[in-house]
Amino acid sequence: MKSQKLRFILFIFIAGLIGYYIGVSKISLDWNNFQPHIEISSKEPPPSLQTGDASRMWDVLGKIESSYYDKKAIDKEKVLNGAISGMVSSLDDPYTVYLPPQQNDNFKQTLAGKFEGIGAELGLKGKDVIVVAPLDGSPAKKAGIKPGDIIVKVNDQYISGLPLNQVVEKIRGPKGTEIALNIQHKAGEQSQTVKLVRDTITVKSLTIWNKKIKDIEQVNDKASGLAQAKDNKIIYIRLSQFGDNTNDEWLNVANTVDRQVKSDKSIKGVVFDLRNNPGGYLNDAVYILSEFIKAGTAVMQEDKNGKKTPYPVSGKGLLTEVPVVVLINKGSASASEIVAGALRDHERAKLVGETSFGKGTIQQAEDLGGGAGLHVTIAKWLTPNGTWVGNGKNGEGLKPDVAVALDKDDQSHDAQLEKAIEELVK
Repeated sequence: MKSQKLRFILFIFIAGLIGYYIGVSKISLDWNNFQPHIEISSKEPPPSLQTGDASRMWDVLGKIESSYYDKKAIDKEKVLNGAISGMVSSLDDPYTVYLPPQQNDNFKQTLAGKFEGIGAELGLKGKDVIVVAPLDGSPAKKAGIKPGDIIVKVNDQYISGLPLNQVVEKIRGPKGTEIALNIQHKAGEQSQTVKLVRDTITVKSLTIWNKKIKDIEQVNDKASGLAQAKDNKIIYIRLSQFGDNTNDEWLNVANTVDRQVKSDKSIKGVVFDLRNNPGGYLNDAVYILSEFIKAGTAVMQEDKNGKKTPYPVSGKGLLTEVPVVVLINKGSASASEIVAGALRDHERAKLVGETSFGKGTIQQAEDLGGGAGLHVTIAKWLTPNGTWVGNGKNGEGLKPDVAVALDKDDQSHDAQLEKAIEELVK
């Protein structure tokens, strides 16, 4: 599946990671095998562009080449990339993007879960570039950057209105180099400049532990819902992204959970933490869902004509009887929303936390000539019950069944995790 030239993808652009989703079936397009070969010096557009005003672009390119006074300043590759990027950005869709060779290469490197940068996932809200989530242990996390922060400037350059992939490119950089971000924690507040040193970021998809409730440092075991359950155990699974190695990691996790639940009756269930998960491969989302759901639809695709195509769960189903509570927040996007939404629609889990990001479209990815790439929005995705999380320009997201906010001034106490555990031990 990953070797297909054309692929379904869902993603939000991020400084340290880009959620990249491969679909579960092929798309056939008339231009499937089209490879553009554009000679900037040509004065005639290709036949497909010889209608309307499309020839103006070619006229401009020709005039630049023939008339511009500084011939050394004309970089044909840069001019061509700019022209293509302009065409794509005219759609006003942050998820339909043209990636020049370097950006496309950076994009692919992030899928392996290892890259150099500040480790902050980025998204768009209107024209503002916001932090979806800082990655654990990253320079961004250590500098106090938080989900929802607005990035006003990068190295003293205002970035509002810039395409997100350009912002990502400005923030990425070699390990050991310094970068200054001007951050606004809340709209209307005074912004402040934060200096960070880029580092190598290694992202592990999954974290798992099994503990007695009284031994979980981030919760208050004397809380009303936990006072009588301190010696009971819960299994905690954190899925931080859907990347190249997620399926292999998940297979080990699922087998471990299955074995522990069957051998230890004091385990009350699983807290599945999808907070600050920006997404990843779509087939990984379906694969993971299939462990919890016996049968039915994992996700539906709605095309431009309104036709809805369901994609069924398919897998071993090792954890279909295990009680589950899912944690979400505004950093949960795309594939993590697919998993959370499907688990709730199938009545396998309650959602606890905050409303998710609201990324509800599907992109198709194609490698172009010269190492460049193109991602085009082709459809919406819906939860099994037909819910679209992308309603509205910026997305409405999934609303939790139990809304819980975190105390930003007390990082040692995780009220959302505490409430999730209370739901398990009821």
